Amino acid sequence: MNLTLLEKILAKEPPFRLKQVKRAIFRDLVEDWSRVTTFPLPLREKLKEKYPLRIQAKTFASEDNKTVKAVISLKDNLKIETVLMHHKNKRNTICVSSQVGCPLGCIFCATGKSGFKRNLEDFEIVEQVLFFARYLKKEKQKVTNVVFMGMGEPFLNYDNVLGAIKSLNDKEGFNLGARRFSISTVGIIEGIKKLAEEKLEVNLAISLHAPNDILRSKIIPINKKYPLSDILKAVDGYIKKTRRRVMFEYIMIKGLNDSDEHAKELTELMKKRRLSFVNLISYNVTHLEVLPEETRQDSYNLIGVFKPSLGTRIKKFKDILEKAGIAVTQRYRFGQDIRGACGQLAAK
Repeated sequence: MNLTLLEKILAKEPPFRLKQVKRAIFRDLVEDWSRVTTFPLPLREKLKEKYPLRIQAKTFASEDNKTVKAVISLKDNLKIETVLMHHKNKRNTICVSSQVGCPLGCIFCATGKSGFKRNLEDFEIVEQVLFFARYLKKEKQKVTNVVFMGMGEPFLNYDNVLGAIKSLNDKEGFNLGARRFSISTVGIIEGIKKLAEEKLEVNLAISLHAPNDILRSKIIPINKKYPLSDILKAVDGYIKKTRRRVMFEYIMIKGLNDSDEHAKELTELMKKRRLSFVNLISYNVTHLEVLPEETRQDSYNLIGVFKPSLGTRIKKFKDILEKAGIAVTQRYRFGQDIRGACGQLAAK
């Protein structure tokens, strides 16, 4: 939903028309201009030609219907993924992508294995939310939260990510509160510092996944450029500036980062950070058949086939953190049967 283009199309229309059109798109969630009968026929025809509303996508629902994944085809035929997660109390979270592919190459992530194509435009990010807003409207539900935890590193596309958030936060448009947005980063320090200066009360999450630099650099290669000490210093500055809590995400991978010693190391990192909490995530198995042969071999060489930590191991890990006074939660495991981890379907 390219609003700059929309403004150009409506340049000769009365000033109030833009508000009406934005309302039709973001509030009424119309999918066909011919149904907006309050607009003159010539305007409807013009919008149908120059500003079509169709979003080309295929959806895949999990067996428990708690997760729906959409693969969206862009104008240049590249594909991205977005996921709807149904929670209790009619809370609906949309996980959006910020890039086509990803340049960071984290070893556990299918997106990184598919390579990097380009950044998404702000309106291409907005369309992911809009797609599921229309989907939920048919179920008489609404989008309640948006998380930037899909394909790509949001802070490597900072301006377009913030542009999308501001567009979706617009009171004349989608009107979703700023606190309903969360941005997850592997630790791009420049982005953390810039977000601290924004007036939007957007939530910050750090994809941690290891409690020391040696292991983290194996899992997340960009850690060599942005080591843990520098990331944590930036986070401390963010917390001091914003007084907002920061979430540290920790994917639990069997035999790699889930030992008691890892839990104790993580405890030491978190002890001094009161406005923070750890979110433990059971690894969503990457189906190795979607990866290139050389990548599969590298995966075996490093740690064997990736497997999620056992439930008993996660519980023990969590207990160690809690006994040390660390705030910790455990994320529900969404979308295992539909390749819910980002990049799995687009890679296939």
